[in-house]
Amino acid sequence: MHHESVNEWEQESKASAEDGLAAPARVGIVGLGLIGGSLALRLNSEGCEVLAWNPRQHPYEHAREVGIQCFDELSELAQAKPDVLVLCNPLAAMPEVLDVLKTSLDMEHTTLTDVGSVKGIVRDQVKKAGLESCYVGAHPMCGNELSGWKAANEHLFHNALWAVTFCDHTDYRRVMAVASMITRASHNRLIILDDKTHDRAAALISHMPHVAATALINMLVDSSDRNIAAALSAGSWRDMTRVALTDPNRTKAMVEENSGDVAYLLRQYAERLMSISYALDAHVASGTNRTEADREIDQFFSDGDEYRAYKAAQKRKQQNGEQTEVTFDTLHIDPENWRQDMLESAKRGEHIVRFTSAYRAIIENGAISQH
Repeated sequence: MHHESVNEWEQESKASAEDGLAAPARVGIVGLGLIGGSLALRLNSEGCEVLAWNPRQHPYEHAREVGIQCFDELSELAQAKPDVLVLCNPLAAMPEVLDVLKTSLDMEHTTLTDVGSVKGIVRDQVKKAGLESCYVGAHPMCGNELSGWKAANEHLFHNALWAVTFCDHTDYRRVMAVASMITRASHNRLIILDDKTHDRAAALISHMPHVAATALINMLVDSSDRNIAAALSAGSWRDMTRVALTDPNRTKAMVEENSGDVAYLLRQYAERLMSISYALDAHVASGTNRTEADREIDQFFSDGDEYRAYKAAQKRKQQNGEQTEVTFDTLHIDPENWRQDMLESAKRGEHIVRFTSAYRAIIENGAISQH
């Protein structure tokens, strides 16, 4: 975007919303499953005009009852010119969806985004369809093991954090369109980063743990003591294996979409497990004598103390309503260097609460530590 057009757009944004960027008036949703349906309900409850299309029309009766405008054809939804169009369809359906949109979407008016947990592969498909100029990646960090419209619930997005992603060619105006939907229309927080950084982080906190959780339930099923183990299982087992209860085909597809990052992290995870297993063997062999293996065991169980302290502080705040623990600040964004400014902000653990102008945002500190 040229600097002159940036200034024109910024002035326009200031005029449209005294309290920051204006929320999009009309948002289109492609796919009324768990995420798409929940987002549609959330936006609708906040007064946004929501337009939707689903490949099967079974959600339409209820959706229309609550005020969501449903379309029989995807092309009709695109031609209705939503300000933002959110792709909530499965990745497998993306080529077919994009094929329709490339001939029916007003790319000058509508900003295209999605909710997938892997961003690089979606951008490649959007680029192949010729829609990259109006696309911004997005990933809401919410969900559960359920699926479908019947499981949709606007409260799924309560206090949700979104990741919004860019590439070297992303138009800042498009980023702001998606950001205003998230912060103003959905009242959520966000971080802004590049696709590759997002996919590495998502593999660490979601995709690889899904594999680890699946491995745990596979071990239980294969054990001759499985009935006893299942009877003894309680909170720790429930929490460690909850995501393994997700539709295995959905989990498999998600993991395969980010295969490279997941495979790398699984090898790292396996190395850590093998290291502690060797230290435990050495501990058994040493008897009562304290050895280097015992120090390795101590280190293994204390390495994560910083994260434990971070989660304990969060829990205290929630239990006691200690709002004063949340610190807010202002992020000033350089129009010529916005990508780096946004990425560095995300790395510092800052969450954008809202934009007060095109290049100024209110942030809260969500860092694990202050150093």
